Amino acid sequence: MTYSAQCRAAMLAVAGSALLSACASQPKPAATRAFANHFAADSVLRRIATSQDERRTAALLPYLSSSQPQYRRAAAEALASVQDKAATTPLLARLREDPDAAVRRAAAYALGQTADSTAEAGLVQRSSVEPDGVVRRYVLEALGRCTSRAGLAMLARLPPALATDTAALSGQAWGLYRASLRGVTSEAAVGRLVQLLGRGNPMSARLAAANALARTRGLNLTPYAAAISAAAQQDPHYAVRSGAVAALGKAAGAAAVPGHLALLSRRDPDYRVRVSALRAMNAGMYAPVKEAAWDALTDTNAQVALAAAEFFLLHATREPGASFLEKANRLPQWRVRATLLAAALRQASPEQAAIRRAVQERYTAAPDPYEKGYLLKALGEDPATFSFVQEATFAPNQPVVIGTYGMEALIAMGRSPGFPKASYPELALALRRGVLSRDVALIGTAAEAIRDPKLQLHQWLPNPDFLVQARNQLTLPRDLEAWQSLQQTIDYVQHRPATTTPVAAAATHPIDWELVRTIPVGQRVAVRTDKGDIILRLLVEQAPGSVASFVTLTRQGFYNGKNFHRVVPNFVAQGGCPRGDGWGSSDYNLRSEFADLRYGEGAVGLASAGKDTESCQWFITHAPTPHLDGRYTIFAQVVQGMEVVSRLDIGDRIERVELLP
Repeated sequence: MTYSAQCRAAMLAVAGSALLSACASQPKPAATRAFANHFAADSVLRRIATSQDERRTAALLPYLSSSQPQYRRAAAEALASVQDKAATTPLLARLREDPDAAVRRAAAYALGQTADSTAEAGLVQRSSVEPDGVVRRYVLEALGRCTSRAGLAMLARLPPALATDTAALSGQAWGLYRASLRGVTSEAAVGRLVQLLGRGNPMSARLAAANALARTRGLNLTPYAAAISAAAQQDPHYAVRSGAVAALGKAAGAAAVPGHLALLSRRDPDYRVRVSALRAMNAGMYAPVKEAAWDALTDTNAQVALAAAEFFLLHATREPGASFLEKANRLPQWRVRATLLAAALRQASPEQAAIRRAVQERYTAAPDPYEKGYLLKALGEDPATFSFVQEATFAPNQPVVIGTYGMEALIAMGRSPGFPKASYPELALALRRGVLSRDVALIGTAAEAIRDPKLQLHQWLPNPDFLVQARNQLTLPRDLEAWQSLQQTIDYVQHRPATTTPVAAAATHPIDWELVRTIPVGQRVAVRTDKGDIILRLLVEQAPGSVASFVTLTRQGFYNGKNFHRVVPNFVAQGGCPRGDGWGSSDYNLRSEFADLRYGEGAVGLASAGKDTESCQWFITHAPTPHLDGRYTIFAQVVQGMEVVSRLDIGDRIERVELLP
C-alpha cells in the first residue's frame, strides 16, 4: 500500500468508528491503532532501519533474500541510504529475479543512489525486458545516475517498442536529467530533451526535460529557442514553465529571447516563473530587458522584486548610481532595498561618496540585525568602506549575524578588482582575527578565504599555528562546518592531502525507537510564524531518525523564537539555526535517510554539511528542486500554508513549533 493510500485507509477507519460510536454504545477502536507507523509493531523493520543508520551493509544484505517482500523492499531502500558499492551485485539480482514489482523498484532506486558504473550493463539489459511500467521508469532513471557515454546513447534513443510508453518516456527524461547533472551529455541527448519538453509528453517527462536543459552547464540552446520558448509560455504547469524559462537564458543568441523573458517576468501568473525569467536575463541582453527588470522591483511578490534587484547587482554597468539610490529609498522591502544599494555602490559613479554615506547612515539607524547584515553586504561592493565594515564586524556585544555578514563583506571587498593590493596584509590580519575569534561563522568564513588561491592571502600568514590552535578549540560534531573549513585550510597551507571529515558514528546518537513507535503516520506539526501558520506532515516511516530528532527538539521548544536565516527565491526557506546565521547546530549529528521521495513543492528537508552530518536546521522548497533528490533527507511535507512559505523572508520569526493532536 502506498503512503497516501495508507493515510486514506486510516482516515476512513477512524471516520467509520466515530459513526459507529454515535449509533451504539460499544467500545471505540483506538485511533492510534489505525494510524500506527509500521515500525511500531515490527521489530524486523526496526532492525533493518537500525542497520541502515549504522551503515552496516553486511547486516542488510541477508534481508534481500527474505521470504517476505516487505523486508526485501525495506533492505533495498536502506541500501539506497548506505550507498555501498558492495551491494551492487545483490541489488542487480533482486532487479532481475524478484517477483515483487515493489522490490524491483526499490532495487533500481538503490542502484541509482549507489551510482556504481558497473551496474550500467545490468540496468540497460533490464530496461528492455522489465514488464512493470513504474519499475521501467526507475530503471531508466537509475541508468542516468550510473551511465557512461555508451549508456547515454541508449538513454537518448529508446527502442521502438517503448517510444509511446508514458512510463518509459518519464524514465528516459529523468535518466537524461540525472546524467546531465554528472556532466554526461551529448547533442543527441539535448535534442531528445527538447523533444520531451513538448506538450504531448507526460508532465513528469516535461519537468525532467526542463530541469535538465536549465541545469546542464555549457549548453548553447539557441538552435532550440523556439521550442523552449513555447514551453516557457504555454505549458500548463508552472514548474515546467519555470525550468523552460531558466533554459532560455542559454538561448540568448536567438533574437526573440530577451523579449520573451521580459514578457514572462511581467505577465506569468506564477511568481516562481517570474523569478526564473529575471534570473535567466544576463549582461548580453541588458538593454532590451532593463525596463522589465526595473518594473519588477515593485512586483507584489517580494521574491520577484529581490530577483530584479539581484539582476541589477549582477549585470548593471555604467548606470548612474544616484538613480539606484533614489529607487532604493522608495522600496518597502529592506532586502530588496539593500540589494539595490549594493548595485548602486558597484557602479563606481561620481555619486559614490554620497551613496556610501547614505548606506552607512542607514546601517547605523537600522534596528534589525538582518537588515544591518545586508547593508554590510552592500558596503562590501565598495573597497573604501573597509575600515567601517571591519569595525562593524568585530564590534562587541552585537547579534552574531552582523559579524557573519561583515566577514563575508570584507572578503567580497578583497575579491573586488578595485581593492588596493597594498591593503591585502590588512585583510589577512582581519581574517586571522576572525579565525581566533572563537565564533564559528567567522572562523569558517575566514579560513575559506585564506585558502582561496585567487586571493593568495596565506603568504601574509605563513605560520599555520593559529589555524591549528583555533581548530583544537572547536567541539565536534557541533562545530563540524568550521572544523572542516579550518582543516582544509591547514592542509592547503601545509601542502598536504585533504583530511577526511570526522563524521559522527550512529552510536553517538542512535534512533530513539521508543519515541518513533509513538509517532503516528500522518502526524502533523504547526510552524507558527509571524507571517502565518505552516502545517507539516511528518514522514516517520521514511525518515524515522530525522523525525524523532525533530519531534524531540519541538517538544523541548528548541525552535521557538528562531528565525528563517536563509531564503532563496524560487528555491528554499531555511530555519532552525540556534545562532540565526546558518552556522549553528545541535550537539549531535544524524545519518542521512534517502528514502524514495522527491523534492517537490513544499518538501521539508534537513540541511547538512555533507552526507551523515544532518542536525537541527531544515528547509522548505518553494517549487520542485530535483537536483536535491537523494542528497538531502526529506522528513516532512507541507500540507497547508504554502502561501505563507512564499511570503517568508530572511529574519522572519518562528514564534513556535508544536505537534498537533
